[in-house]
Amino acid sequence: MSADGSNVRALAPLLRDDPELARVLGRRATVLAVPEPARALTIAGLAHLSTRRPILVAAPTTADAERLAGDLGVYLGDDAVEAFPAWETLPFERVSPSVETMGRRCRVLWRLRDPQRRPAVVVAPVRALLQRLAPPSPLTEPVVVRRGDEIDPTALVERLVTMGYRREYQVEGRGEVAVRGSIVDVFGSTAEAPVRIDLWGDEVDRLTTFAIADQRSHADVDAVELHACRELLPTDAVRERAAELVAAEPWGREQWERLAEGLTFDGMESWLPWLVTDDDGGPALLTDALGDDGLVLLVEPRRLRDRAGDVLAEEADLARSLAVTWGADDRAFPALHQPFDDLLATSSLPAWSVTVAPEGPDVTTIAAAGWAPVIGDGAPLLRQLRDLLADGYRVVIGADGAGSAQRLANVFSDGGVDVGIDDGRGVDLTRPGAVVTVAPLERGCILPSIKLAVLTEADVTGRRRAHRRARPRKRQAGTGIVDDLAPGDYVVHVQHGVARYGGMVRRA
Repeated sequence: MSADGSNVRALAPLLRDDPELARVLGRRATVLAVPEPARALTIAGLAHLSTRRPILVAAPTTADAERLAGDLGVYLGDDAVEAFPAWETLPFERVSPSVETMGRRCRVLWRLRDPQRRPAVVVAPVRALLQRLAPPSPLTEPVVVRRGDEIDPTALVERLVTMGYRREYQVEGRGEVAVRGSIVDVFGSTAEAPVRIDLWGDEVDRLTTFAIADQRSHADVDAVELHACRELLPTDAVRERAAELVAAEPWGREQWERLAEGLTFDGMESWLPWLVTDDDGGPALLTDALGDDGLVLLVEPRRLRDRAGDVLAEEADLARSLAVTWGADDRAFPALHQPFDDLLATSSLPAWSVTVAPEGPDVTTIAAAGWAPVIGDGAPLLRQLRDLLADGYRVVIGADGAGSAQRLANVFSDGGVDVGIDDGRGVDLTRPGAVVTVAPLERGCILPSIKLAVLTEADVTGRRRAHRRARPRKRQAGTGIVDDLAPGDYVVHVQHGVARYGGMVRRA
Protein backbone atom coordinates (compact mmCIF):
# COMPACT_ATOMS: atom_id res chain seq x y z
CA MET A 1 0.00 0.00 0.00
CA SER A 2 1.29 3.43 -0.91
CA ALA A 3 2.23 5.14 2.33
CA ASP A 4 2.66 8.64 0.94
CA GLY A 5 -0.68 9.20 -0.75
CA SER A 6 0.99 9.25 -4.17
CA ASN A 7 -2.03 7.66 -5.87
CA VAL A 8 -4.19 10.56 -4.70
CA ARG A 9 -2.13 12.89 -6.90
CA ALA A 10 -4.14 11.57 -9.84
CA LEU A 11 -7.25 13.35 -8.53
CA ALA A 12 -6.31 17.01 -9.02
CA PRO A 13 -6.03 16.73 -12.84
CA LEU A 14 -9.65 15.54 -12.92
CA LEU A 15 -10.75 19.13 -12.24
CA ARG A 16 -9.95 19.97 -15.87
CA ASP A 17 -13.49 18.73 -16.52
CA ASP A 18 -15.06 21.15 -14.05
CA PRO A 19 -16.72 23.80 -16.26
CA GLU A 20 -16.61 26.58 -13.65
CA LEU A 21 -12.89 26.25 -12.98
CA ALA A 22 -12.16 26.06 -16.70
CA ARG A 23 -14.15 29.25 -17.22
CA VAL A 24 -11.89 31.39 -15.03
CA LEU A 25 -8.51 30.05 -16.15
CA GLY A 26 -6.33 32.79 -17.57
CA ARG A 27 -8.17 35.65 -15.89
CA ARG A 28 -6.10 38.31 -14.16
CA ALA A 29 -8.76 39.02 -11.56
CA THR A 30 -11.80 37.06 -10.52
CA VAL A 31 -13.84 35.99 -7.52
CA LEU A 32 -14.14 32.24 -7.09
CA ALA A 33 -16.53 30.78 -4.53
CA VAL A 34 -15.31 27.44 -3.17
CA PRO A 35 -16.88 25.68 -0.17
CA GLU A 36 -14.22 25.24 2.50
CA PRO A 37 -14.09 21.40 2.36
CA ALA A 38 -13.25 21.55 -1.37
CA ARG A 39 -10.71 24.37 -1.12
CA ALA A 40 -7.53 22.28 -1.09
CA LEU A 41 -8.61 20.00 -3.94
CA THR A 42 -9.73 22.97 -6.05
CA ILE A 43 -6.42 24.79 -5.54
CA ALA A 44 -4.57 21.58 -6.37
CA GLY A 45 -6.59 21.31 -9.57
CA LEU A 46 -5.79 24.93 -10.39
CA ALA A 47 -2.08 24.21 -9.86
CA HIS A 48 -2.32 21.45 -12.48
CA LEU A 49 -4.31 23.48 -14.98
CA SER A 50 -2.72 26.92 -14.69
CA THR A 51 0.54 27.79 -16.42
CA ARG A 52 1.44 30.20 -13.63
CA ARG A 53 4.08 29.31 -11.05
CA PRO A 54 4.03 29.63 -8.16
CA ILE A 55 0.51 30.03 -6.85
CA LEU A 56 0.68 31.99 -3.60
CA VAL A 57 -2.21 31.16 -1.27
CA ALA A 58 -2.80 33.84 1.36
CA ALA A 59 -4.63 32.39 4.38
CA PRO A 60 -6.10 34.40 7.27
CA THR A 61 -4.38 32.50 10.10
CA THR A 62 -1.55 30.09 10.74
CA ALA A 63 -4.04 27.28 11.44
CA ASP A 64 -5.75 27.89 8.08
CA ALA A 65 -2.39 27.88 6.32
CA GLU A 66 -1.28 24.66 8.00
CA ARG A 67 -4.48 22.83 7.05
CA LEU A 68 -4.27 23.96 3.44
CA ALA A 69 -0.57 23.20 3.08
CA GLY A 70 -1.04 19.75 4.59
CA ASP A 71 -3.84 18.71 2.24
CA LEU A 72 -2.20 20.32 -0.78
CA GLY A 73 0.94 18.32 -0.02
CA VAL A 74 -1.10 15.12 -0.25
CA TYR A 75 -2.78 16.11 -3.52
CA LEU A 76 0.34 17.52 -5.21
CA GLY A 77 3.30 15.96 -3.40
CA ASP A 78 5.30 17.51 -0.59
CA ASP A 79 8.00 18.92 -2.87
CA ALA A 80 5.40 20.84 -4.89
CA VAL A 81 4.05 22.69 -1.84
CA GLU A 82 5.85 25.01 0.56
CA ALA A 83 4.48 26.65 3.70
CA PHE A 84 5.93 30.08 4.52
CA PRO A 85 5.39 30.46 8.27
CA ALA A 86 5.11 33.65 10.28
CA TRP A 87 7.43 34.37 13.17
CA GLU A 88 6.05 33.15 16.49
CA THR A 89 7.43 36.23 18.23
CA LEU A 90 5.85 39.62 18.77
CA PRO A 91 7.27 42.66 16.97
CA PHE A 92 10.27 44.09 18.88
CA GLU A 93 10.32 41.08 21.23
CA ARG A 94 13.92 40.34 22.16
CA VAL A 95 13.53 36.66 21.43
CA SER A 96 14.40 34.96 18.15
CA PRO A 97 11.84 32.92 16.22
CA SER A 98 12.45 29.18 16.29
CA VAL A 99 15.29 27.79 14.19
CA GLU A 100 12.81 25.68 12.23
CA THR A 101 10.64 28.68 11.36
CA MET A 102 13.58 30.74 10.14
CA GLY A 103 14.99 27.79 8.22
CA ARG A 104 11.70 27.09 6.46
CA ARG A 105 11.37 30.74 5.48
CA CYS A 106 14.94 30.76 4.11
CA ARG A 107 14.22 27.59 2.13
CA VAL A 108 11.11 29.07 0.52
CA LEU A 109 12.90 32.27 -0.50
CA TRP A 110 15.81 30.23 -1.88
CA ARG A 111 13.46 28.10 -3.99
CA LEU A 112 11.66 31.17 -5.31
CA ARG A 113 14.91 32.71 -6.56
CA ASP A 114 15.32 30.07 -9.27
CA PRO A 115 12.47 29.19 -11.70
CA GLN A 116 13.76 25.61 -11.83
CA ARG A 117 13.31 25.19 -8.08
CA ARG A 118 10.03 27.02 -7.62
CA PRO A 119 7.26 25.06 -5.92
CA ALA A 120 3.86 24.86 -7.54
CA VAL A 121 2.15 26.36 -4.47
CA VAL A 122 3.28 28.49 -1.52
CA VAL A 123 0.87 28.84 1.41
CA ALA A 124 1.32 31.63 3.93
CA PRO A 125 -0.73 33.23 6.72
CA VAL A 126 -1.34 36.93 6.25
CA ARG A 127 0.99 37.78 9.15
CA ALA A 128 3.88 36.23 7.21
CA LEU A 129 2.91 38.08 4.03
CA LEU A 130 2.85 41.47 5.73
CA GLN A 131 6.29 41.09 7.32
CA ARG A 132 9.31 42.82 5.83
CA LEU A 133 11.96 40.39 4.62
CA ALA A 134 15.55 40.48 5.78
CA PRO A 135 18.20 41.99 3.50
CA PRO A 136 19.41 39.47 0.89
CA SER A 137 22.57 37.58 1.79
CA PRO A 138 24.63 34.90 0.04
CA LEU A 139 24.92 33.27 3.46
CA THR A 140 21.31 32.09 3.17
CA GLU A 141 22.25 29.84 0.24
CA PRO A 142 22.03 26.24 1.50
CA VAL A 143 25.01 23.94 1.90
CA VAL A 144 24.51 20.62 0.10
CA VAL A 145 26.67 17.65 1.08
CA ARG A 146 26.53 14.46 -0.99
CA ARG A 147 28.06 11.08 -0.48
CA GLY A 148 31.35 10.99 -2.36
CA ASP A 149 31.94 14.75 -2.14
CA GLU A 150 35.33 16.04 -1.08
CA ILE A 151 34.98 18.68 1.62
CA ASP A 152 37.11 20.53 4.14
CA PRO A 153 35.41 19.77 7.48
CA THR A 154 36.86 22.88 9.11
CA ALA A 155 35.57 25.10 6.30
CA LEU A 156 32.19 23.33 6.42
CA VAL A 157 31.74 24.02 10.13
CA GLU A 158 32.88 27.63 9.74
CA ARG A 159 30.35 28.14 6.93
CA LEU A 160 27.56 26.64 9.02
CA VAL A 161 28.43 28.91 11.94
CA THR A 162 28.14 31.97 9.65
CA MET A 163 24.68 30.65 8.68
CA GLY A 164 23.59 30.75 12.31
CA TYR A 165 24.42 27.19 13.42
CA ARG A 166 25.77 26.73 16.95
CA ARG A 167 28.82 24.58 17.50
CA GLU A 168 28.18 22.19 20.39
CA TYR A 169 29.91 19.23 22.00
CA GLN A 170 26.95 17.03 21.00
CA VAL A 171 24.05 17.71 18.66
CA GLU A 172 20.76 17.76 20.55
CA GLY A 173 18.55 20.13 18.57
CA ARG A 174 17.98 21.92 15.29
CA GLY A 175 20.65 24.38 14.26
CA GLU A 176 23.49 22.60 16.05
CA VAL A 177 26.75 21.17 14.67
CA ALA A 178 29.40 19.07 16.40
CA VAL A 179 32.74 17.59 15.36
CA ARG A 180 34.22 14.37 16.72
CA GLY A 181 37.36 13.32 14.91
CA SER A 182 36.41 12.49 11.31
CA ILE A 183 32.68 12.80 12.01
CA VAL A 184 30.59 15.95 11.62
CA ASP A 185 27.09 15.82 13.14
CA VAL A 186 24.60 18.47 12.09
CA PHE A 187 20.87 19.02 12.59
CA GLY A 188 19.60 21.11 9.68
CA SER A 189 17.12 23.89 10.38
CA THR A 190 14.49 22.28 8.16
CA ALA A 191 15.38 18.62 8.74
CA GLU A 192 13.27 16.03 10.52
CA ALA A 193 16.37 14.30 11.91
CA PRO A 194 20.06 15.12 12.36
CA VAL A 195 22.64 13.76 9.92
CA ARG A 196 26.07 12.27 10.56
CA ILE A 197 28.73 13.08 7.96
CA ASP A 198 31.37 10.34 8.13
CA LEU A 199 34.61 11.33 6.40
CA TRP A 200 37.44 9.24 5.01
CA GLY A 201 40.11 11.86 4.75
CA ASP A 202 38.32 14.70 2.95
CA GLU A 203 35.82 12.43 1.19
CA VAL A 204 32.27 11.95 2.45
CA ASP A 205 32.24 8.21 2.97
CA ARG A 206 28.79 7.89 4.50
CA LEU A 207 25.75 9.98 5.38
CA THR A 208 23.28 8.68 7.95
CA THR A 209 20.48 10.02 10.08
CA PHE A 210 20.87 9.42 13.80
CA ALA A 211 18.80 9.59 16.97
CA ILE A 212 19.18 12.42 19.44
CA ALA A 213 18.44 10.16 22.42
CA ASP A 214 21.22 7.59 21.97
CA GLN A 215 23.26 9.20 19.15
CA ARG A 216 23.10 5.94 17.16
CA SER A 217 23.11 6.02 13.37
CA HIS A 218 19.96 4.90 11.57
CA ALA A 219 19.26 5.17 7.85
CA ASP A 220 21.70 5.97 5.05
CA VAL A 221 20.95 9.03 2.92
CA ASP A 222 22.49 10.17 -0.36
CA ALA A 223 22.62 13.91 0.38
CA VAL A 224 21.77 16.52 2.98
CA GLU A 225 20.57 20.08 2.32
CA LEU A 226 21.40 22.50 5.12
CA HIS A 227 19.54 25.81 5.19
CA ALA A 228 20.40 28.85 7.28
CA CYS A 229 19.25 29.04 10.90
CA ARG A 230 18.81 32.82 10.86
CA GLU A 231 17.18 35.18 8.41
CA LEU A 232 19.06 38.24 9.63
CA LEU A 233 22.76 37.60 9.14
CA PRO A 234 25.58 40.09 9.83
CA THR A 235 26.49 40.99 6.26
CA ASP A 236 28.67 44.01 5.55
CA ALA A 237 25.57 46.06 4.69
CA VAL A 238 23.83 45.11 7.94
CA ARG A 239 26.93 45.92 9.98
CA GLU A 240 27.35 49.30 8.29
CA ARG A 241 23.72 50.17 8.90
CA ALA A 242 24.01 49.15 12.56
CA ALA A 243 27.12 51.30 12.95
CA GLU A 244 25.19 54.31 11.62
CA LEU A 245 22.41 53.66 14.13
CA VAL A 246 24.80 53.95 17.09
CA ALA A 247 24.75 57.73 16.63
CA ALA A 248 21.35 58.09 14.96
CA GLU A 249 19.39 56.04 17.53
CA PRO A 250 21.45 56.16 20.75
CA TRP A 251 18.69 54.58 22.85
CA GLY A 252 19.58 51.22 21.22
CA ARG A 253 23.33 51.68 21.38
CA GLU A 254 24.09 48.33 23.04
CA GLN A 255 22.25 46.35 20.35
CA TRP A 256 23.59 48.41 17.43
CA GLU A 257 27.16 47.90 18.62
CA ARG A 258 26.71 44.14 18.86
CA LEU A 259 25.25 44.03 15.36
CA ALA A 260 27.98 46.31 14.01
CA GLU A 261 30.58 43.91 15.40
CA GLY A 262 28.99 41.05 13.45
CA LEU A 263 27.77 39.19 16.52
CA THR A 264 24.73 36.91 16.47
CA PHE A 265 22.55 36.78 19.56
CA ASP A 266 19.08 35.76 20.69
CA GLY A 267 16.50 38.33 19.68
CA MET A 268 18.62 40.03 17.02
CA GLU A 269 15.78 39.59 14.53
CA SER A 270 13.67 42.05 16.52
CA TRP A 271 15.89 44.85 15.17
CA LEU A 272 15.24 43.96 11.53
CA PRO A 273 12.96 46.98 10.80
CA TRP A 274 15.88 49.34 11.49
CA LEU A 275 18.28 47.33 9.33
CA VAL A 276 16.35 47.06 6.05
CA THR A 277 16.25 49.84 3.48
CA ASP A 278 14.69 50.28 0.08
CA ASP A 279 18.20 50.15 -1.41
CA ASP A 280 18.93 46.58 -0.29
CA GLY A 281 18.09 45.23 -3.72
CA GLY A 282 16.05 42.31 -2.48
CA PRO A 283 12.31 41.68 -2.19
CA ALA A 284 10.61 43.71 0.52
CA LEU A 285 7.67 41.31 0.92
CA LEU A 286 7.04 37.72 -0.10
CA THR A 287 4.82 38.88 -2.97
CA ASP A 288 7.86 40.67 -4.43
CA ALA A 289 9.74 37.36 -4.57
CA LEU A 290 7.24 35.53 -6.78
CA GLY A 291 8.63 36.62 -10.13
CA ASP A 292 6.46 37.57 -13.09
CA ASP A 293 4.68 34.24 -13.57
CA GLY A 294 2.94 33.85 -10.22
CA LEU A 295 -0.70 33.96 -9.21
CA VAL A 296 -2.03 35.19 -5.87
CA LEU A 297 -5.10 33.63 -4.25
CA LEU A 298 -6.59 35.74 -1.46
CA VAL A 299 -8.56 33.24 0.63
CA GLU A 300 -11.51 34.90 2.37
CA PRO A 301 -10.42 38.50 1.66
CA ARG A 302 -12.53 40.02 4.43
CA ARG A 303 -10.92 37.82 7.06
CA LEU A 304 -7.53 38.59 5.55
CA ARG A 305 -8.09 42.32 5.91
CA ASP A 306 -9.45 41.98 9.44
CA ARG A 307 -6.50 39.85 10.51
CA ALA A 308 -4.05 42.23 8.83
CA GLY A 309 -5.62 45.11 10.73
CA ASP A 310 -5.17 43.21 14.00
CA VAL A 311 -1.49 42.57 13.22
CA LEU A 312 -0.81 46.24 12.46
CA ALA A 313 -2.73 47.45 15.52
CA GLU A 314 -0.83 45.03 17.76
CA GLU A 315 2.50 46.30 16.43
CA ALA A 316 1.48 49.96 16.81
CA ASP A 317 0.46 49.40 20.44
CA LEU A 318 3.75 47.69 21.22
CA ALA A 319 5.74 50.44 19.50
CA ARG A 320 4.05 53.15 21.56
CA SER A 321 4.66 51.30 24.82
CA LEU A 322 8.27 50.37 24.08
CA ALA A 323 9.20 53.83 22.82
CA VAL A 324 8.67 55.14 26.35
CA THR A 325 10.43 52.19 28.00
CA TRP A 326 13.45 52.38 25.69
CA GLY A 327 13.74 56.17 25.88
CA ALA A 328 12.86 56.71 22.23
CA ASP A 329 9.68 58.76 22.86
CA ASP A 330 10.20 61.26 20.06
CA ARG A 331 11.06 58.71 17.40
CA ALA A 332 8.69 56.66 15.30
CA PHE A 333 9.68 53.00 15.13
CA PRO A 334 10.02 51.59 11.60
CA ALA A 335 7.32 49.03 10.88
CA LEU A 336 7.98 45.30 10.71
CA HIS A 337 4.60 44.68 9.05
CA GLN A 338 3.31 46.58 6.04
CA PRO A 339 -0.33 47.54 5.28
CA PHE A 340 -2.43 44.92 3.50
CA ASP A 341 -2.80 47.10 0.41
CA ASP A 342 0.99 47.10 -0.02
CA LEU A 343 1.02 43.38 -0.79
CA LEU A 344 0.28 43.89 -4.47
CA ALA A 345 0.91 47.63 -4.75
CA THR A 346 4.07 47.25 -6.84
CA SER A 347 3.18 43.92 -8.42
CA SER A 348 1.61 43.17 -11.78
CA LEU A 349 0.64 39.65 -10.71
CA PRO A 350 -2.94 38.47 -11.22
CA ALA A 351 -4.85 38.15 -7.97
CA TRP A 352 -8.00 36.12 -7.35
CA SER A 353 -10.32 36.25 -4.37
CA VAL A 354 -11.46 32.89 -3.02
CA THR A 355 -14.61 33.07 -0.92
CA VAL A 356 -16.58 30.42 0.94
CA ALA A 357 -19.89 31.29 -0.70
CA PRO A 358 -20.89 33.43 -3.69
CA GLU A 359 -21.35 37.07 -2.73
CA GLY A 360 -23.29 37.96 -5.86
CA PRO A 361 -25.16 36.39 -8.78
CA ASP A 362 -22.23 36.64 -11.20
CA VAL A 363 -19.62 34.97 -9.00
CA THR A 364 -18.12 31.79 -10.41
CA THR A 365 -18.93 28.99 -7.98
CA ILE A 366 -17.41 25.53 -7.65
CA ALA A 367 -20.32 23.21 -6.92
CA ALA A 368 -19.11 21.13 -3.99
CA ALA A 369 -20.24 19.94 -0.59
CA GLY A 370 -18.69 18.54 2.54
CA TRP A 371 -19.74 15.45 4.44
CA ALA A 372 -22.35 15.53 7.18
CA PRO A 373 -21.16 14.52 10.67
CA VAL A 374 -21.38 10.78 11.26
CA ILE A 375 -23.96 10.03 13.95
CA GLY A 376 -24.76 6.72 15.59
CA ASP A 377 -24.03 3.63 13.52
CA GLY A 378 -23.20 5.65 10.41
CA ALA A 379 -26.12 4.29 8.42
CA PRO A 380 -26.77 7.62 6.60
CA LEU A 381 -23.13 7.75 5.44
CA LEU A 382 -23.22 4.15 4.21
CA ARG A 383 -26.45 4.86 2.33
CA GLN A 384 -24.94 8.02 0.80
CA LEU A 385 -21.87 6.08 -0.36
CA ARG A 386 -24.01 3.37 -1.96
CA ASP A 387 -26.05 6.04 -3.77
CA LEU A 388 -22.92 7.79 -5.05
CA LEU A 389 -21.49 4.53 -6.36
CA ALA A 390 -24.77 3.67 -8.04
CA ASP A 391 -24.56 7.05 -9.77
CA GLY A 392 -21.11 6.27 -11.20
CA TYR A 393 -18.99 8.29 -8.76
CA ARG A 394 -15.31 7.79 -8.05
CA VAL A 395 -15.11 7.53 -4.26
CA VAL A 396 -11.68 7.80 -2.67
CA ILE A 397 -11.48 7.10 1.05
CA GLY A 398 -8.30 8.53 2.56
CA ALA A 399 -6.90 6.89 5.69
CA ASP A 400 -4.18 8.29 7.93
CA GLY A 401 -2.16 5.05 7.83
CA ALA A 402 -2.08 1.49 6.53
CA GLY A 403 -3.66 0.04 9.67
CA SER A 404 -6.62 2.39 9.67
CA ALA A 405 -7.03 1.87 5.91
CA GLN A 406 -7.66 -1.82 6.47
CA ARG A 407 -10.07 -1.07 9.32
CA LEU A 408 -12.02 1.43 7.22
CA ALA A 409 -12.23 -1.05 4.36
CA ASN A 410 -13.64 -3.68 6.72
CA VAL A 411 -16.18 -1.25 8.19
CA PHE A 412 -17.51 -0.17 4.81
CA SER A 413 -17.56 -3.71 3.41
CA ASP A 414 -19.53 -4.86 6.44
CA GLY A 415 -21.92 -1.96 5.81
CA GLY A 416 -22.69 -3.14 2.30
CA VAL A 417 -20.40 -0.75 0.41
CA ASP A 418 -18.42 -2.40 -2.37
CA VAL A 419 -14.99 -1.02 -1.57
CA GLY A 420 -11.51 -2.00 -2.70
CA ILE A 421 -8.21 -1.28 -1.02
CA ASP A 422 -5.07 0.18 -2.52
CA ASP A 423 -2.45 -2.55 -2.18
CA GLY A 424 0.34 -0.51 -3.72
CA ARG A 425 0.11 -2.14 -7.14
CA GLY A 426 -1.13 0.86 -9.06
CA VAL A 427 -4.83 1.11 -8.25
CA ASP A 428 -6.54 3.55 -10.62
CA LEU A 429 -8.41 6.02 -8.45
CA THR A 430 -9.85 7.82 -11.47
CA ARG A 431 -12.24 4.99 -12.40
CA PRO A 432 -15.76 4.71 -10.95
CA GLY A 433 -15.87 2.74 -7.73
CA ALA A 434 -14.73 3.07 -4.12
CA VAL A 435 -11.13 2.60 -2.99
CA VAL A 436 -9.50 3.02 0.41
CA THR A 437 -5.95 4.37 0.25
CA VAL A 438 -3.43 5.98 2.58
CA ALA A 439 -3.96 9.72 2.21
CA PRO A 440 -3.79 11.72 5.47
CA LEU A 441 -6.17 14.49 4.42
CA GLU A 442 -7.95 16.86 6.79
CA ARG A 443 -11.19 17.40 4.85
CA GLY A 444 -13.00 15.55 2.11
CA CYS A 445 -15.64 16.78 -0.32
CA ILE A 446 -18.09 15.83 -3.04
CA LEU A 447 -17.75 17.37 -6.53
CA PRO A 448 -20.86 16.50 -8.57
CA SER A 449 -19.55 18.17 -11.75
CA ILE A 450 -16.84 15.52 -12.16
CA LYS A 451 -18.51 12.78 -10.09
CA LEU A 452 -15.71 12.64 -7.55
CA ALA A 453 -16.04 12.15 -3.80
CA VAL A 454 -13.15 12.21 -1.34
CA LEU A 455 -13.90 10.95 2.17
CA THR A 456 -11.26 11.26 4.88
CA GLU A 457 -10.70 9.33 8.07
CA ALA A 458 -11.40 12.53 9.99
CA ASP A 459 -14.75 12.87 8.18
CA VAL A 460 -15.68 9.38 9.37
CA THR A 461 -14.41 9.56 12.94
CA GLY A 462 -14.94 13.27 13.59
CA ARG A 463 -11.43 13.52 15.06
CA ARG A 464 -9.30 16.19 13.41
CA ARG A 465 -5.53 15.83 13.55
CA ALA A 466 -3.48 18.19 15.67
CA HIS A 467 -1.41 20.35 13.36
CA ARG A 468 2.33 20.45 13.64
CA ARG A 469 3.59 23.71 14.99
CA ALA A 470 7.08 25.04 15.46
CA ARG A 471 8.59 23.66 18.64
CA PRO A 472 8.51 26.07 21.56
CA ARG A 473 11.74 27.67 22.64
CA LYS A 474 13.24 26.53 25.93
CA ARG A 475 12.57 29.82 27.62
CA GLN A 476 8.84 29.30 27.15
CA ALA A 477 8.90 26.49 29.67
CA GLY A 478 8.74 29.03 32.46
CA THR A 479 5.21 30.20 31.80
CA GLY A 480 4.16 28.53 35.05
CA ILE A 481 5.72 31.37 37.05
CA VAL A 482 2.64 33.50 36.35
CA ASP A 483 0.19 30.97 37.78
CA ASP A 484 0.10 32.80 41.12
CA LEU A 485 -0.40 36.23 39.56
CA ALA A 486 -3.77 37.91 39.18
CA PRO A 487 -4.57 40.56 36.55
CA GLY A 488 -3.68 43.95 37.99
CA ASP A 489 -0.71 42.73 40.05
CA TYR A 490 2.51 44.69 39.67
CA VAL A 491 5.49 42.83 38.21
CA VAL A 492 9.07 43.63 37.23
CA HIS A 493 9.79 42.57 33.64
CA VAL A 494 13.38 41.55 32.91
CA GLN A 495 13.52 43.82 29.85
CA HIS A 496 10.78 46.42 30.25
CA GLY A 497 10.87 47.22 33.96
CA VAL A 498 7.88 47.76 36.28
CA ALA A 499 4.52 46.93 34.73
CA ARG A 500 1.05 45.73 35.62
CA TYR A 501 0.20 42.11 34.79
CA GLY A 502 -2.77 41.96 32.42
CA GLY A 503 -3.23 38.19 32.09
CA MET A 504 -2.32 35.48 29.61
CA VAL A 505 -3.69 35.28 26.07
CA ARG A 506 -3.20 32.80 23.23
CA ARG A 507 -2.10 34.37 19.94
CA ALA A 508 -3.34 32.96 16.62
